[in-house]
Amino acid sequence: MQTKFLLPNRPFLSSLAAAAVLGGPLAATADAAPAPAKYQTHAQAAAVLKQAGISWSSSGGCSNRENSRCTSFTKINKATIAGLVAFKKASRCAVRVTGGTERGHASGTYSHYNGYKADIALNGCVNKYITSRFKHTGKRSDGATLYKSPAGNVYAREGNHWDITYYNSRA
Repeated sequence: MQTKFLLPNRPFLSSLAAAAVLGGPLAATADAAPAPAKYQTHAQAAAVLKQAGISWSSSGGCSNRENSRCTSFTKINKATIAGLVAFKKASRCAVRVTGGTERGHASGTYSHYNGYKADIALNGCVNKYITSRFKHTGKRSDGATLYKSPAGNVYAREGNHWDITYYNSRA
């Protein structure tokens, strides 16, 4: 038997509905998506990239997440790493990661720091694969040209690299 709650002359049939209206703790967690699986250390993610033949570099020659001159994979989403591996396999291009979860990128839910983004270096093979296989979807507010993969991931052509947002683990 369900409990009825009365709120401003409206019957509700469950505590979940009441919590949603009242903004209680159930409202915050009822529809929340689970947190994405992450690699906790740079070394864990780097090992997966190395195994796939993907290289990385940083202007500071380091992997400290708190240093914007480094390229770090600490706390990167497993789907982001899997997406890079899938891109490498599908494109058969040389892929070099130049940005990960280090500070110094734009903030937001789907940000580098939150593990959803990676930057890869430009090269003829990568550029041709993205621009010929993915749908051109316009420009970002900063002027970067946008392409969307069939999997729904977004590739933005910034000055000297591709800024990729991985919403899932496919290229």
